Amino acid sequence: MPESHTKTDTNSDSSRPWPGTPGDWVEDLRLAAGFLTRLPLAPSADRPLAQAARVFPLVGAALGLAAGLIYGLAAALGLPSMLAAVVTLAGLIAATGALHEDGLADSADGLGGGATAKDKLAIMRDHHIGAYGVIVLILGLLARVGALAALAEPALVLAALVTAGAASRAALPPVMLRLPLARGDGLASSAGSPGQRDVIIGGGIALVIAIIALDFTTALAALIMAALAAFAVTALARRQIGGYTGDILGAVQQAAEIAILFTLVALS
Repeated sequence: MPESHTKTDTNSDSSRPWPGTPGDWVEDLRLAAGFLTRLPLAPSADRPLAQAARVFPLVGAALGLAAGLIYGLAAALGLPSMLAAVVTLAGLIAATGALHEDGLADSADGLGGGATAKDKLAIMRDHHIGAYGVIVLILGLLARVGALAALAEPALVLAALVTAGAASRAALPPVMLRLPLARGDGLASSAGSPGQRDVIIGGGIALVIAIIALDFTTALAALIMAALAAFAVTALARRQIGGYTGDILGAVQQAAEIAILFTLVALS
């Protein structure tokens, strides 16, 4: 059986007043945005990333909004939907520093290769990308570009990107809370574990954003598919390496985002 590691709850609900001051939310946004994007932001105090879990969907929605505006501009300039989607995805990846794509590729290499959990974790830590990583990364990029091109209409693409950005990042805190760590060091370990209340708040924020961007039925369907995709990735990770790592979180985000985009294409 893969070895798992315990973790400390760095953001217990009992020690975090609800709802907190506006300054608390600003600090959370600075911490989350400083990690999830390439913006040069940092909180005023050194805090674990998990303490900002409740605002992950807000940062994701902002990224989706920016990407949707890029798509709208590209479409207004006369680019066909496929090229507009490529430009949009390039802008989104630039804004995040390919954070989640890197995790997806490393996860594919590790889970696809290695005979033991120790071997898989070593592969995931290796900075070189292998065949599994290349193939899955390319397929993931093609899936996202193809979905945006299929949606085509700028307003629909904007709604899809905002929803996917928020909901896919809301999928991360539950994993951080419920799954054990696959190893005792690394990004996931230093990020800590969010409190259950913050996980629920983050999910609620993602749901509200999705309902505003879409209609209730479509939003609910998209979130259900995102949850199923996230569960599939985490179940595979738990079986093969005993829990999650920072790379697995990246794979969860990508899987959830693709699931949402595909759902909206199917329903449109």
